[in-house]
Amino acid sequence: MEASLKIVPYTNADRVLFGNYRLKQGQELLTAMPLTAIEQCEIDKDRHPFMLLWDLELAGFFVLHKGKGVMEYHNNQNAVLLRAYSIEESFQGMGIAGKMLKILPDFVKDCYPFADELILAVNTENKAAQHVYEKAGFLDRGLRTVGKTGIQLILHKEI
Repeated sequence: MEASLKIVPYTNADRVLFGNYRLKQGQELLTAMPLTAIEQCEIDKDRHPFMLLWDLELAGFFVLHKGKGVMEYHNNQNAVLLRAYSIEESFQGMGIAGKMLKILPDFVKDCYPFADELILAVNTENKAAQHVYEKAGFLDRGLRTVGKTGIQLILHKEI
C-alpha cells in the first residue's frame, strides 16, 4: 500500500513533535525552522502553521500567510504566501515536496476561498527548490526581493 500525505493544522499540542525536526546542513539558512515560524504565527494572526504527515509521521512544515504580509512581496490582495516550507531531513528525497505542492492549491482554496494565487520566495542559489516549484507549476514573473541570505525570486501559481 502506498504511503499517504496529509496536510493538517498545527496545534500547540503538536509542539513536542518538532523537538527532533532536522534539516540537511545549510538548509536552515534558506528557510525558517518550524518552532521559529510558529512563534511568528503566534504574533501575526494572518500566519497559519501546517504540518505534513507522511503515514502519520511528521514529514514537513509550512506556513500560509494572508493579508498585509503578502503585500511585501506582491500587490495581489487575494494571494496567499507559502513560507517557512521544509521537509524534515529523514523524509527528503522521497518526492514529498512535489506531492505536497500538487495538493496545496486545493487545500488553500478550501481554507481561503478568496484566494486566487499562491506565491512564495525562493533564494536564487536554491536551484533544487526552484526546480521542484517550477515542476509544480509555479512561474517566475520577474519579481525579486532581498531575503536574509540574498536575492529571492517571487514565484506565482494561479489557483
